[in-house]
Formats: sequence, C-alpha cells, structure tokens
Amino acid sequence: MVAGGSAARRAQEARSQERLLREQWQAARERARRWEAASEGERDVAAQLLVLAERGWRLLVDRRWPGTRAANVDMLLVGPGGVFVLDVKNWRAQPEVSDGVLHAGGVRRDEHVTRLLSMTKAAEGAVASLGLSPVAVQPLMVFAGRRLDTTVDRVRLLGEREVGTALLRERRRLRAEQVRVLADQLERFFPEYEPSTASGHRPRETRRQPEHESPTARVPSPREAGQEPPSDGLFDLDGLRDAAVEEAMRAPIEQWMTFLHPDQVGLVRRNWSGPARVSGPAGTGKTVVGLHRAAHLAQRTNGRVLYVTFANNLPRVQRTFLTSMSPSLADRVEFSSLHSWAQEYLRTRGVTTRLHREKATTAFSHAWMRAGRESCLTEVESDHRYWQEEIDHVIKGRGITTFEEYAHLRRHRRRTSLRRAHREAVWSLYEAYEANRRASGVHDFNDVLALALAEAKEADSPLYAAVVVDEVQDLTLVGVRLLHALAGDAPNGLLLIGDGQQAVYPGGFRLSDAGVDIRGGRAQILRTNYRNSEQILAAALAVVADDSFEDLDGERLPGSRDVDLTYHDGCVHRVREATGTDHDRELLTALGTLSDDERADAAVLCQSTKAVAHYHRLLDQAGFAVCPLEQYDGNRVEAVKLGTYRRAKGLEFKRVYLPHHDAALKTPHTTESDHERHELTRSQLFVAMTRARDHLWLGSVDG
Repeated sequence: MVAGGSAARRAQEARSQERLLREQWQAARERARRWEAASEGERDVAAQLLVLAERGWRLLVDRRWPGTRAANVDMLLVGPGGVFVLDVKNWRAQPEVSDGVLHAGGVRRDEHVTRLLSMTKAAEGAVASLGLSPVAVQPLMVFAGRRLDTTVDRVRLLGEREVGTALLRERRRLRAEQVRVLADQLERFFPEYEPSTASGHRPRETRRQPEHESPTARVPSPREAGQEPPSDGLFDLDGLRDAAVEEAMRAPIEQWMTFLHPDQVGLVRRNWSGPARVSGPAGTGKTVVGLHRAAHLAQRTNGRVLYVTFANNLPRVQRTFLTSMSPSLADRVEFSSLHSWAQEYLRTRGVTTRLHREKATTAFSHAWMRAGRESCLTEVESDHRYWQEEIDHVIKGRGITTFEEYAHLRRHRRRTSLRRAHREAVWSLYEAYEANRRASGVHDFNDVLALALAEAKEADSPLYAAVVVDEVQDLTLVGVRLLHALAGDAPNGLLLIGDGQQAVYPGGFRLSDAGVDIRGGRAQILRTNYRNSEQILAAALAVVADDSFEDLDGERLPGSRDVDLTYHDGCVHRVREATGTDHDRELLTALGTLSDDERADAAVLCQSTKAVAHYHRLLDQAGFAVCPLEQYDGNRVEAVKLGTYRRAKGLEFKRVYLPHHDAALKTPHTTESDHERHELTRSQLFVAMTRARDHLWLGSVDG
C-alpha cells in the first residue's frame, strides 16, 4: 500500500459521509417544514431526528397519551439504540440542574420531569408484551436552540444539536425488524393527536408505503391480547420472540446476558409489597432478571441499590453486564460480594476486624487435636474437614450461641445423623476453636457477618432503597439476616434470587428462619431454560436425578425437574482414556481445534484448586492464553477461562470442558457422611455442566 493511502481513504470516506448527511439534513428540514401544527422549536428538533430515519430509526410525532383527555407526547423515537420518549422544550431561559432539580430562569421545573417520567412508564407498558426491558426505554428532554447534555433523575437533557449525535452513539440493542414491530406497537398505543406529516408519511387513512421500505408486520393491539396474533406472512409477535431468542443464541455471551424474554418482563417491572424471591432451575435467566430488576429500581429511586452475591468474582462480571445494558445506571448500583461489603461496612462504622484465614484454620487444627481427634466424632466421620464445615455452616453460619439451640436444631442439607453425645462433642470442639481463635486475636468470615449484622440492627433506617441478592442459596443464615436488615420489609426492598438445587456448600436454611416472609404471591418460579441445549441439560439432570433436595421455602423437590426448552442445538462429547496423560492430550487437541474467537467463549472447569493449578500449567505449556475466573470481569478476552466449579457459579460459556469430571464420584461411599459428600459433589458437577450452552466436553480416566 502506498504511504498515506489509508489516511487518504479515510478522508474520502469522511467526505462521502459529510455529503450524505448534508443531503439527509436538507431533506429532513423540508419534511419538518411541512409539519404545520408544530412550533418552530419542535420543527427544528424534528429535523435533527429525521436524519436518523435514513439510518434505521422511526419517528412518531405528536401522539395522544393514552388514559388522558387531551395530553400529548411530543415524539417517540425507535431505533437501533432502543425506544426514546421525547419532550421538546423551547424555553426562553437556559435550563439548569442544581442539586438534582431542574430550573430555568430561577424557577423550579420539577413538574416537567415528573410528566415525562409518567409518559415513559406508559411507553414501557406498551412494549412490555414484546419483551423489551425497561432499561431500553429512555426519557429525553430536548431543548430547541440550546446546547446541553446532562441528566436529572433518569431523564437525559440534550440540546438541539446534541440529540442526533447522542442517539447515534447509543449501543445497538435492536435489529431492523424489531424496530419496525416496536414502532408499530407504539403507534397503536399512542394514536395520532393530529394528522401530521413530519415523519414523511401521509395520515393513516391515505398512507402509502414508500417503495424503499418493506411492509411492516401487524402487532396485536392490547384489546386482542390472548388471541392468535395475525400475520401478513412476513412477521408477527411470535416471530419476534423466536427471532429474539435465535439472535441471542448467536450473539456473544455478554450480549445474551442483557437479553430479556417477555415472560420475565413482568418480574422486572412488578411492584412487590415486601421481600420477594425469584427461583427456578439452572439456565432459566434468574440472574438476567436480577440485573434488569436492579436497573429498573435504580431508575425509580433516589436511594442506593445494592447487588450482592457470595462469590468474589461475580460482582465484577455483573457490573460489566449492567454497564453494557445501561451505562447511565452503572454508578447507581453497587456491586459487591457479601463478605467484602460487610468488611467495608464495618470499617465505615469504626469496627475493627482482623480477618485471617490461615490463623483461623490453625486455630481449628489445634482444637481438633485437643478436643476432636480422640472423641466420638471419629465414629461418624474421621475427616476433620467435615466437622470444620459443621462449625462454619451449621453453628456459626446459623448464628447458634448455646448448646441447647444446637442440640435441637434441624441440620438442613446434612444427612449424617448425630446423637446428643455427638452434638456435645461438636460443641466442645466449637468452644475449643473459639477459644483458640480469640487467643490468636483473629476473626473468621462468620465473625465478620455477625459483627455487621449487629451494626445493621442498630441503624436508624434501612441503608439501601433496594437490595438484590443473587445465588442466595450459597449464603449462610446469618448472611441472609444481614441483607434483610439492610432493606427491611419495605415494598420492593429485598429480592432474593437462587435455586436450592444449585447449592455448592454444605448446610442450609429456610428463608423463614431469617424472618423473611415471601407469602402473598411474592415467590415466583421461572420454568423456561434459555441457556442449555436439550442434550446438555439431559446429561446434567442425569447426574442429580436421584437427589431430591429441600428448597429454601422448605419444599422438597425432585432432582430431575421439568423445564421448557427454547434452545435445542448442542452436543455432549464424552472422552474416556486409559491414563491421565492421554486424557489431557485429548483435552488439548479439542481446544486446539477452536479458533481464537471460539476459545474466547470457552471455559475449563475443575473440581479443586489443585486441579486448576495443574491445567493452568498444561495450557500455558501448550501455548494457550488463559484467563483465571478470579480475574474475569465479564469483558470479552481472547483466552480460555479457567477455574473451579464454585467460581463458575452465575457464569455461562458456549463451550465448557470438564476434565476428570467424575473422579470424585468414584470414591467408595458407605457411611452417611460419604453419601452427603457425594450428593454435594453431584450438585457441584451439575452446576458446572449447566454452565455450557452449545458444547459440553466430559473427560474421564479408567480406573
């Protein structure tokens, strides 16, 4: 290529775009002038927006506001960036925002913001049946003759010259067929106030289809709800839903996480009278609902919204997804793991914590040698880790402070029977551990949550307007009590998301134990799997088919649950080799057949951290780029993701590879504790298998 050739070509393209925009602008000005009913300011803004019509946008002007006698909506704009409700202003005074309040000429103009938000809510309702998330419907206040770009509440304020550029820079949400269907739906819901030609069309009764446009599908009106949607042979409501799912399956995993299916919209927009819970089997979009719900609440409250989960890596990923969904809301939702949040909260309250995992582990080891190793506990289970879990998840995790409480406690998700003598021995072990821990001057993770709970109970008012808890089944009872204390029982205050079948830690609880009441229709179950292919889901369910489980509401459910599937194209590839070396060679071969782009959406998941270290070395030596799940933040990176089953909670990938996936299930199990351990292992494997969308690789070694 000749030196400077690339720059010359870019300059030529820029000049071509400039000529095109000038032509489009002149045509738009002429079309806007024909809108005689509008003020001069609205015509100027309309001209700016009509330029977008040549780039896949639809503009509806001067529409009647349903439910009102004479009110109108200035403009509705639908395009690749979503749906926008516009209120056009031609004020003499410069608009200003001070302390979150809109002013002009020294006068508060709150009523204009309130009115626009009400119109936006109506628009959200109009497109909810089509599955569009509320975060894709945005209010804009546009000021003719002004230069401006700021926000008040959730309303973006733009000047006449800024509006076109701002809209073109919006991330692409909708395809052309979705734009057409949504615009037609809004056109029906918001009928014409006065016949107008600003959009370049004749009034409806004499409207002709421009030659360059394809026919637009007819969408059922609200009156036709429940009837079979009519079709002109090109598109219909069912077609929109199917196309949305198919497009989501083709898109990168990060984009799919922002997709909202119509049967989930109601949960996002619903007004809950108190704490609520969303549950459902793996792959039913619980996290998607949670993220959209957090964004929805952030748009409608001046208070803070907390999105919390157990794993440390998930908040980074979820923050990335929310930023992709709605950049303007990214700073209004706080993402954190529970323990990180508790530590920071205690710091702000002036409470000193000395969290030290290694010293706490040493304190337990000394307690075991003194009070456990020679006790009757070894008759039940000789592995000291079982009893450390008993203390962590059953005694301290549930906030038990007296032996009598523990003596009569129902140990949820613990199959091993303990007589009173065993419980007395456990309590002696617990007291020895606590004495050692205090002598070392350190706290464990349970202590941090207990201290934070005590502080939260002393707060004068709820700390957050809303709290969304993802993977709630992995928390301890004390953790749930803490989060409940942050939001209280206020309407829309606490949303718990999770599924008891996907618990990957021992022990358990019922929500009623935490004082959380979700009666009165505030417990909703999702039943449609949007992630896994039929083959992958069948393989995963086979692992847990015989393991019934108790959900957080106390109901016992079968291991193999019926779900509706939306995605059926996938495969399960099983590899069985005689040696570990042969097994690993097959894994490297499988990864080697992938392109760089395909490896960017692939994950190798392992049962233990020791196995993760082994495969990190193996992949490095083979020349594969590796991204540990501890460092993954949800942004696309061309590297194989690598981590444990537990670290993979809440994530998904097109391709998942599980080396030695059944190794832990081959060990003998004859005692109750063996059965309990295998049941938990199967649950963890089930979680890992259901992270896969298109391809699941299962490796095994004979013997």
